[in-house]
Amino acid sequence: MELNDIIFEFIGTDHYDLTPITDGLINTTYLLEDKKQEKKFILQKINNHVFKQPEVIVNNHLMINGILRSNNYQLQIIEPIPSLTHKLLVEDANGQPWRMLSFIENSTTFLTAPSLQTAFEAAKAFSYFLSTINTEKLPAIEDAIPNFLNFEKRVADYKNSVKNANPHLIENAKTEIELTNHLLSLPDLWIEMEKNSQIPKRIIHADVKISNILFDHTHQPLAVIDLDTMMISTLLYDFGTMIQSYTNMTKEDDGSARKNFNPEMYKAVKDGFLFYLKEKLTPKESENLDYAAQVAIYIQELRFLTDYLNGSVYYSTKYPEHNLDRTKNQLELLKGLREYLGCE
Repeated sequence: MELNDIIFEFIGTDHYDLTPITDGLINTTYLLEDKKQEKKFILQKINNHVFKQPEVIVNNHLMINGILRSNNYQLQIIEPIPSLTHKLLVEDANGQPWRMLSFIENSTTFLTAPSLQTAFEAAKAFSYFLSTINTEKLPAIEDAIPNFLNFEKRVADYKNSVKNANPHLIENAKTEIELTNHLLSLPDLWIEMEKNSQIPKRIIHADVKISNILFDHTHQPLAVIDLDTMMISTLLYDFGTMIQSYTNMTKEDDGSARKNFNPEMYKAVKDGFLFYLKEKLTPKESENLDYAAQVAIYIQELRFLTDYLNGSVYYSTKYPEHNLDRTKNQLELLKGLREYLGCE
């Protein structure tokens, strides 16, 4: 089944416009305009090398939407759109799964926060979303990517990549490997807290970058999007990845960045995150927010470096050193955060 056949399966017409959306690192995404119905949708090919059970992300999405609706959630909800044969996933000739999602008109996204106020509003929107879905007992959410937040495995995978990498890649990343090794014990406390059940299990989004908020023209949030990585874990991860995403004053792949951490943005994001969640967090969660921010940036850096040493097989790359540049950028961001927190 070719792309045109996939589209016909969903909208039943050859009269459409298709525009690539290139911001994502994992899935292949298009804006699909059905010219017959005069409606727009999001069409997406799910990367089943990453999401090996794509039906899990569809089921999780439906479950989360149900929780949101039952709790009178006031932001807009992205809906999976079934095909004309009532399928939520349609496979192409290569066995790649495709889905269609509702599209919110007059919305925009940002790769980086354009202002402190926008960052605060985005973090507040995620706070509202997380507060809303964590009002009941934990539902049967499945991990779409097993071991995604298994930091012991992330560290072990990194060590294996160093052992097995092409010597040329090792040489290119020599400085970054040294810096990474210097902080290799940073996730240890996190791992210990989880093993000893010192931090509660919650439903988390797990990809709370600012580009996963849709805004209106006044920079007010319209919707939280991209629920593919929803899972049961700790809210500390969502806070940490907010900081990793929002406080970076440069593009994530700018390997030449210096002093890219924005402390004012850190304060704005923290205030936004706590807006709806402050009373829900345990003392252990609250006292480890600053630590969580460090770990989240470090783990993201570790993942970029691991992928680089493995030959860049996970993240989409546009040039050979793309993942190494991402690694450099995250290391500089972590350095700025740790200086701000008085850790260096």
